[in-house]
Amino acid sequence: MDQRIFHGNLKPADVAQALLAEFNRGNLRAQILGQSDNLAVQIGTRPGASSGGQTALTVTVQKAPDGVLIQVGEQEWFSVAASLGWTAFAALRNPFNLINRLDDIAQDVENLQLNEHIWQVITQAAQAAGASHELSERLSRLTCEYCGIANPVGEGACIACGAPMGKSQPGTCSNCGFVVKPNEARCPNCGQVL
Repeated sequence: MDQRIFHGNLKPADVAQALLAEFNRGNLRAQILGQSDNLAVQIGTRPGASSGGQTALTVTVQKAPDGVLIQVGEQEWFSVAASLGWTAFAALRNPFNLINRLDDIAQDVENLQLNEHIWQVITQAAQAAGASHELSERLSRLTCEYCGIANPVGEGACIACGAPMGKSQPGTCSNCGFVVKPNEARCPNCGQVL
């Protein structure tokens, strides 16, 4: 399972609608399930599709602190592999069979690239909303505990008063790697006690 967090003014519904618009056509169909802050988008081959093997996967989109967490599940590809195998077998028996199977080959190759295509659509939706992988403004600034001035993350000493910033630097959750502030008792992403 591949997962990414996009920070910014992005809602799970924005991502789900972008996926629905892109994949609910042709040989593919998509549907949205769930509540407003926790959605699942199922993408799969339409029943009775005219070409290619069957495939399916689920994308979960949930609200995270300062953005959204997106997980793309493992793609079911066995039927696509079987379709490509049948094409190879048919071509060995009679090379002219390839002409009849060109649509199937094209659809199978497109289905194998489904995961990459999904991430492209998600990235475009995030960029349109002004979101990115970069840390949000809340997480990219630290407040000096001595003078209260905002400092960039990673700064060794306060840019205003020179006080050490070591205690103020964020860490990461040992369970999921999410950036956490020193005063947080639980990871906002996975709930692990810090």
